[in-house]
Amino acid sequence: MNSDSDDEIYRPSDRELLKGAIRELVGQSGIGVIFAGLVDKSQLTITEFVGTTTHGLRNLVVRTGEGIGGRALVQARPVGVSDYIQSDRITHHHDMAVRIEGLRTMVALPILVGGQARSILYAATRDSTSIGERAIDRLSASATLISRELSIRDEVDNRLSILRVVKGAAMEPLDRDLLDIVRIAHAELLSVARLTTDPVLSERLLAVTRQLIGTPAPHSDLPHLTPRESDVLAQVALGCSYAEVGQRLALRPVTVKGYMQAIMSKLHAHSRAEAVAAARRLRLLP
Repeated sequence: MNSDSDDEIYRPSDRELLKGAIRELVGQSGIGVIFAGLVDKSQLTITEFVGTTTHGLRNLVVRTGEGIGGRALVQARPVGVSDYIQSDRITHHHDMAVRIEGLRTMVALPILVGGQARSILYAATRDSTSIGERAIDRLSASATLISRELSIRDEVDNRLSILRVVKGAAMEPLDRDLLDIVRIAHAELLSVARLTTDPVLSERLLAVTRQLIGTPAPHSDLPHLTPRESDVLAQVALGCSYAEVGQRLALRPVTVKGYMQAIMSKLHAHSRAEAVAAARRLRLLP
């Protein structure tokens, strides 16, 4: 395993994730003004904008319960108003910023991960035109995608913490407990690499899984496993049943069984245990 600093995997910018999402939303939803920010503990800082014409909202800090975004933070569900300045459903801590931008109708959608708000996505108009159901559906779909990507990134961070333990241990040969950690890290990083929508992050994760395996054993007829077959075999190697593998990889158990049959054929194995042993012998698995 290579522990050089060049192999360190850094989390992509969550702000860039928001920025890309709201740019797409403007074209898809037809809403003129969309903005967003990340939540840190109990407050939100609005940093990403499309369609604004002033700096009134830039870097605005919204605390729990304040305005429409602060209420969405508290309630962990979308909140909308037809006239922000006149609404009696929200506090008016940030009326000045809203007046400067000339906003009227507004909706705030919390982006939840594990039940906690990690970001707030806003959509607004400058007149009394309501934000229609179709636009709301677009916003909700985008919030779901952002939530999923944040969840994946959190999972990557968790798995990398395991990897740091493995690299820091510097034990040779590996003892049984450490070897189990390596195998768990390999399987989980492999599956997360397939889920993330960030291609650069995915490739860096796959590079780490290759480091965990080491140099493949020399073999003239080394079998080629597809990426999905590698995913399945790595989970089976941890002792997961077909149903458990399916749940982890979003596959049906019968599909997992089909992959394993193909794997066993390629590895000339007659059982899952034989397939795992052969894969480890050939250094297709750690």
